[in-house]
This record gives sequence, C-alpha cells and structure tokens, in this order.
Amino acid sequence: MVEIQLTYEGDLRCSAQHGPSQVRLQTDAPVDNQGLGQSFSPTDLVATGLGACMATIMGIAARKRDLDIGGMRVTVVKRMSADTPRRIVGLDVSIRVPQDLPPKNRELLERAAAGCPVMHSIHPDIDVPVSFEWGG
Repeated sequence: MVEIQLTYEGDLRCSAQHGPSQVRLQTDAPVDNQGLGQSFSPTDLVATGLGACMATIMGIAARKRDLDIGGMRVTVVKRMSADTPRRIVGLDVSIRVPQDLPPKNRELLERAAAGCPVMHSIHPDIDVPVSFEWGG
C-alpha cells in the first residue's frame, strides 16, 4: 500500500507528496478548464501513468530475457470528451523501440505492455489504441 498526500493550494492547483519517497509534484487545471496549465493536469497524470507503466512492464520483461530496449520512447496522446461530463475518451499510445528485435521477442514485449496494471485499470469505455515501431 502506498499513501499519497494531497494539498489544494488554491487557483486550481494541488501539490502531492509520495509517502515512501517524499517526492512532490504539482498539478494544475488545464487552460481549457479554467486553469493556468502550468503543470500536469490530473488527467495528464492518467496518460503519464499508462505510458510509464507500459514502459516499466516491458523493461521488466526485457530484463528477464536479457533484451536491450534502451532508448525506447513512449508517446501517449490524451483525448478528452467534447460533452459533459468531462472525461478521458481516448489514450493513443505509440511505442518506439530502436532495436530491431526478432518477432518472438516483439510479441512478448507487446503482450507485456498490454498487461500492465494501469492498462487493466482503465475503464473499458476509454479507447486505447497501441502501436509499435521496431528498429530504425
């Protein structure tokens, strides 16, 4: 179990502290939702969590098999609803692995990404297309 403590700072900004590490971060409401957009919004953190989780789980799978995926890049594009209630409707994920791995290793890493805990925590109504680019 991990405890995260949050404080509402005012002006639609919060600060959060991660209990185990004491690392702090701030969130800010986006400009299109009355905020200043000077930091990650709460929904940005959902997108960030998905990308980081996929990369981490791929890293664990790669480490177990002594595969090099150093320099891998993950891009997540968050799409918000145009209607109310305001919500995430899509998270488009692109994963670029600079190494040109054999098909069996690619398949293993793609399954690892799809099996990350955040992916399993996202509501099924949210569209999450995932694309991979290998090598090059």
